[in-house]
Amino acid sequence: MASLTIARAYQYFFDTHPNRTLALTGGVLNAVGDIVAQVSQNVVSEDHEHRRGWDAGRTLRFFCFGLGLSPLLGRWNVFLERKFPLCKRRCHRTSFKALSKRVAADQLIMAPFGLVLFVGCMGVMEFRSIAQIRERYADMYTTALLTNWKVWPIAQLINFRYMPLPYRIPFQSTCGVFWTLYLSLLNAREDERQERKIAMEQRIH
Repeated sequence: MASLTIARAYQYFFDTHPNRTLALTGGVLNAVGDIVAQVSQNVVSEDHEHRRGWDAGRTLRFFCFGLGLSPLLGRWNVFLERKFPLCKRRCHRTSFKALSKRVAADQLIMAPFGLVLFVGCMGVMEFRSIAQIRERYADMYTTALLTNWKVWPIAQLINFRYMPLPYRIPFQSTCGVFWTLYLSLLNAREDERQERKIAMEQRIH
């Protein structure tokens, strides 16, 4: 009953304020992914002395990224819906060809673009220099994109095939909690690597 009420409330807000609803939903789920990542980092850390408390600023950055990206993803889904209709008029069968084109377009266009935004936006929000952001692209981008292509095509295949348009971003964001966990851990490792590099340079000088 509670889940039905939440679904009705979500549908109402999506119908009346679609962009705000998608933004808030994506932001919250992105923040949840980072919180899970931070907890996981502390759980698996063998060095008890260097375990960190909750980094609220890091979670806020992930929230802001999800807040800004989700409305864009919503418009992208509308474009895919119109460009590659799964079922034309008086058709009771789903076009696998159209479904494949949706997934291919999503993975070949939006996935690389989304990762470009992620690395760049995180670098800017962390007040990294242009040189550091470029270094992050060199270190993180290819690894993240290849991992993306291993896990996201099947998730998006299910999403585009079975989820109604208003629920595709929440479904994607829910699956994305685990993806955010991965990106958060990857980004955190790059943070630590760059911080060690800066510290070593300061000692030399």
